[in-house]
Amino acid sequence: MKFTATSRSVQGSSASRRLRRAGRVPAIVYGGKSAPANIELDHNEIYHALNKEAFHASILDMVLDGKTEPVLVRAAQWHPYKPLVLHVDFQRVDASQAVTTKVPVHYLNADVSPAVKLAGQIVTHGPAELDITCLPANLPQFIEVDLGNLIGGARLHLSDITLPMGVKFVPHGEDTNPLLAQASAPKGTTADDADAAPAAPAAE
Repeated sequence: MKFTATSRSVQGSSASRRLRRAGRVPAIVYGGKSAPANIELDHNEIYHALNKEAFHASILDMVLDGKTEPVLVRAAQWHPYKPLVLHVDFQRVDASQAVTTKVPVHYLNADVSPAVKLAGQIVTHGPAELDITCLPANLPQFIEVDLGNLIGGARLHLSDITLPMGVKFVPHGEDTNPLLAQASAPKGTTADDADAAPAAPAAE
């Protein structure tokens, strides 16, 4: 994915306000062997780009003053109640160095799983994104978790799936094997209730 940036020489809050009034967004790019650089972006272009999931989990081609370099989005600041982008941080990417970033998790086929179809249970999902590390060439835009074989009462952890080649999970604290999904009976019922046969009529 590609976007265009322009070098920005003027800094400060008043300069940033002038940029925003002109339909531009102040931003910064840092990392690598070069010094951090202040840049500016076209608001409409970056607004629509930031609303695409893949833009946040892809190596991007930033065209800065006619020169292209690979970067990752690191942070985006939005107006608290208006659809306006206020500032964006980018990090330069070295193809030979691993990157650590968040990628979205896509949960598939829960509605056709035995847990739902046969046991009448509800499948709840775990994290919407995972922290991973890998070389830039191996960076996935998302991680798929197929729940089509989940049975009633089952729990699916990260260790139960295979991550894309070259991708490693980055744990937070002691949670090295997060729960991704679980099937459970609806509130007010139990697994025994769901499996119980109709009661026989009382003898007269």
